[in-house]
Amino acid sequence: MDYDKIIQELKFKAIRGSGAGGQHVNKVSSKVELSFDVLKSEGLSELEKERLLIKLVNRLTKEYVLILQCDEARSQHKNKALVVKRFFEVLKKALHVPKKRKPTKPSKSSVEKRIKSKKAASIKKTNRQKPNLD
Repeated sequence: MDYDKIIQELKFKAIRGSGAGGQHVNKVSSKVELSFDVLKSEGLSELEKERLLIKLVNRLTKEYVLILQCDEARSQHKNKALVVKRFFEVLKKALHVPKKRKPTKPSKSSVEKRIKSKKAASIKKTNRQKPNLD
């Protein structure tokens, strides 16, 4: 993954945001929308693109474009920084390959210990029963 190429491929659009700001919010476009075309990216390998298409299937448009928005801050610059940070977190999470689980067996001593404790519990319960007078 080539971060420099990916950053150059990001497209930003400033939109009027909602929320805090009073009259100021009606005049200034502080909300930032980031769009990233997964298929046209040159910063990702083909394997990474396939992985992103599978993992982010619900977040992509029909044209395989990832769109993220941010209007948390009143400043457009802060929102841009936040949305870029969020974008790389989404990419990192989607490209993470989990370790393959190695199946293991319980050790002989742990199996013996378990069986011993079960027998002890069984004996304890049989001793609690009323004696059979036959």
